Amino acid sequence: MEEIMHKMKKVLQYFCEMLELIAAFFVLIGIVISILSLLKDYFSTFQALIDDISIFRHYLEEIFIIVIGIEFLEMLCRPNADNVIQVLIFLVARHMIVGETSPYEDFVSVISIVLLCLLRRYLHVSYRKDKLHTAALHENTKE
Repeated sequence: MEEIMHKMKKVLQYFCEMLELIAAFFVLIGIVISILSLLKDYFSTFQALIDDISIFRHYLEEIFIIVIGIEFLEMLCRPNADNVIQVLIFLVARHMIVGETSPYEDFVSVISIVLLCLLRRYLHVSYRKDKLHTAALHENTKE
């Protein structure tokens, strides 16, 4: 019975991985289309920027959306805590830079980014410690 449950879990994990890859493929298609759309309007956008600088906010927002899409794609292909935190940092930064925010919202965004960076740093340090500890244990078992 336990063996059947183990096989079912493996099949479900494989199915979930395939669904993630399909979702990643659709995200990739969306990113490529967005980049092509941005390139199509390249010269007209820069001409409009010369005439009216307020268009830059819209252009910057489109670029941030593409960057966040690329980070999201990376998170789908290689899901780990570091990629998730990186996507969250980009989302908060995009909100702060592109959005119409108050000083309070900017302060909260900066604190959020600092906390996410500290968490990311802590995860890197703890990962290295675990890796060194595992290597040391492996070395001791050889002797």
